[in-house]
Amino acid sequence: MSQSFSHINSHGDAHMVDVSNKPITMREARAESFVLMNTETINMIIEGKHYKGDVFATARIAGIQAAKKTWELIPLCHPLLLSKIEVNIDADLVNQRVRIESICRLNGQTGVEMEAMVASSVAALTIYDMCKAVQKDMVITQVRLLNKTGGKSGDFRANN
Repeated sequence: MSQSFSHINSHGDAHMVDVSNKPITMREARAESFVLMNTETINMIIEGKHYKGDVFATARIAGIQAAKKTWELIPLCHPLLLSKIEVNIDADLVNQRVRIESICRLNGQTGVEMEAMVASSVAALTIYDMCKAVQKDMVITQVRLLNKTGGKSGDFRANN
């Protein structure tokens, strides 16, 4: 099946898609990322003993701010008036990792998948930045879209 790319015009040049004729619909996207780290590092964060302060609160704010600035970071993304940005962070001691899940929502003419993935990514980078003095070999992994609703392409849900 042949599929055209919406961000390429008839001359083969990259351009921002014109969404002015698209209907306004509710759109939502959820994304996740993980930061793999030692149990000692996770415990330091959970117990509030990190000398830089509340790592999760700082990462949450960073993710929210990043979602708002996605259009400045990713070429051809539209500036969006997001009505909801949520960043949830959970420590998983069994798997020695921190899971970050972001949710972005708006009533608009284009999707919020990139905003959700940027939020999760920047929250993970912030955790790394705040903890790198304690552990340099942390790994940020599995940044992915979990699901999205709304828009012409319909709904999407990742397989586990």
